[in-house]
Amino acid sequence: MDKGISIEQAQAIVDDWIKTHGVRYFNELTNLAMLTEEVGEVARIMARQFGEQSFKESDKNISLADELADVLFVLICIANQTGVNLTEAFERNIAKKSQRDALRHKQNIKLTKE
Repeated sequence: MDKGISIEQAQAIVDDWIKTHGVRYFNELTNLAMLTEEVGEVARIMARQFGEQSFKESDKNISLADELADVLFVLICIANQTGVNLTEAFERNIAKKSQRDALRHKQNIKLTKE
């Protein structure tokens, strides 16, 4: 069974792509602005697909999966250029959340209502 690519592999693929096709990484602030832009595009789709806004004719061919992948790409660029190992960071983050929130969500009455 194919499990896809790991976070570590994704970071290497993005780094290789930047070096092969992108010339160099945009600076960190440019990438932050790009990340914000891409998240805004995800929000636009979500507001129309799951919220109360309607799609414009020009929005109908926009893919949520593609926009989420754009967010991931830019996020990986930022991690690569700032020396963040996302695998290690994610593992630490899950451990932190698991300890801190061990019972918090299970005891939240707002989450147990139907």
